[in-house]
Amino acid sequence: MSGKIRVGIGGWIFEPWRGTFYPEGLRQKDELAYVGKHLTATEINATYYSTQKPAIFAGWARAVPDGFQFAVKASRFCTNRRVLAESADSIAKFLHQGLVELGDRLGPILWQFMPTKRFDPQDFAAFLQLLPASVEGVPLRHALEVRHESFDDPAFFDMAREAGAAVVYADHPQYPALRGHDVGFSYARLMRTREEEAAGYTPGEIADWAAMARRQAAQGDAYVFFISGAKVRAPAAAQAMIVALG
Repeated sequence: MSGKIRVGIGGWIFEPWRGTFYPEGLRQKDELAYVGKHLTATEINATYYSTQKPAIFAGWARAVPDGFQFAVKASRFCTNRRVLAESADSIAKFLHQGLVELGDRLGPILWQFMPTKRFDPQDFAAFLQLLPASVEGVPLRHALEVRHESFDDPAFFDMAREAGAAVVYADHPQYPALRGHDVGFSYARLMRTREEEAAGYTPGEIADWAAMARRQAAQGDAYVFFISGAKVRAPAAAQAMIVALG
């Protein structure tokens, strides 16, 4: 089985991208369409902070071409809580806000946990039980971004694999770089772009990320996002990787 490799950035509204990635004078309402023409995926950040309307998701879906996908960041009300097992209502509210309007442009759901969130096996297992395989008939894929070293535990990796959830690989100076088991897709967030590099990472590093994505794609779809670090360089990094992938 081999999957598609999709490469993107976090969101699409970022003022320093105007004139560096976006051409001068491009209207803000046309920025997502521009991302759709030049990259193959992006993360939706707005859903982390607040609930969106179905019409908003439908508009986002219309703005991008066939094959482009959105990773959707889950609401902070689901993940930023002391007892994860109590997040059922928040998860339902998040999943039923209109995600299905993205249709075939819906990529994975990103469940991001605070760096202070430690691995509590019983509570985390209960949380994973709350993540459904589909919503309103649309299949869902779940990616877990955990940021505390206590998750570097075979029990966590086994739990994620049994739930069919990908463990996000993070290239970050502070967070552990965890590699989970194959669950049919993979998710990487690359967060060490540097301003002095035109493409955020050196050509050699971009080539290494491309090689990683090719290995992951042998098991299924591979999603790679250039996020923070020198965020102004993220689109250039994504475009350089798309070129490296040929």
